Amino acid sequence: MDQWTLILLFGLIVLVTQTLEGITGFGSTVLALPFALMILGDMDKTVSVLAMHTWLLAGYFVVVSWKHIDWKEFGFIARHVFIGLPIGFLLFKNLDDTCLRILLALFMIGVGIHGIRRTRRNRRQTEASTEPVRKSPLMRGILFLGGVIHGAFASGGPFIVLYASRVLKDKTLFRVTLCLLWLCLNTLLMIGWTIDGRWTPEVRDAFLVSLPFLLLGILVGNRLHHRVDEYVFRLIVFALLLAGGCVVMYGVAGKWLEPQPQMSAYESMEKHGIRTPEDLTERHFAALFPHVPQEHRAEIMERLEAFAREAGNEQWGVIRETGYCGTE
Repeated sequence: MDQWTLILLFGLIVLVTQTLEGITGFGSTVLALPFALMILGDMDKTVSVLAMHTWLLAGYFVVVSWKHIDWKEFGFIARHVFIGLPIGFLLFKNLDDTCLRILLALFMIGVGIHGIRRTRRNRRQTEASTEPVRKSPLMRGILFLGGVIHGAFASGGPFIVLYASRVLKDKTLFRVTLCLLWLCLNTLLMIGWTIDGRWTPEVRDAFLVSLPFLLLGILVGNRLHHRVDEYVFRLIVFALLLAGGCVVMYGVAGKWLEPQPQMSAYESMEKHGIRTPEDLTERHFAALFPHVPQEHRAEIMERLEAFAREAGNEQWGVIRETGYCGTE
């Protein structure tokens, strides 16, 4: 695809996901990440750009809705999330992200389905109980995991939303309190990324071309936020979790299904530690040269040894580079 088509596709991803975050206060990064990664092609760059989007959106809603922030609940959430943040930052740099993304997807799908069922079963859920939610060790652990996931992918919202949806009953209070959290968390992440040198010209360019779509998404999302009632709002929150889990799982499945590049004979030999003809067993030979029929393998292995004796390392080097064994 040409450059303008890629810019338009990336812009549409940003517009849709930021509109949804403008309505609910979370979800843009986890929804946009798999699709934006396909276009930008680099995980570091993609996470950095999406985190900057969320930082700007969160900052805007914190400024315009400051008086609605629940400072007590913000403090409780922030204490537990901040502990997990540096752990996720280190995991992102040192571990494969596949297992974390699978766990995140399964958690989101489970919470989304449960939340939709619970909300539909009790349409007056937001008014049903005024008792405070018990801050159990389980809830504290979930908030901690939210910090870990946010440190790794800047998308720990699903874990945090599980707690926030139970204690922040008003939709505007819910949105702005979460936005203050994202503003603080992403500020810390961006400081860390500055130290790591992640603000490359490619990140800057991707952010600038998507900025108009981000601003439009903020405006549209804010308008829709004030038009939906509490019941619909909560359905949207849990539907976003469910959809986000499916999107994350789709991204993991796409990574699994992506064709892996075929190794050359040279690369295969290096992988198996085969550096001389004496290292080449019949088991290795079958893996490295599958085009050679079973009945000819012993003959070809003898020929390899003969090549090494008669022509020395030069001929062996040709075999390792090309995979050619002197047979059709």
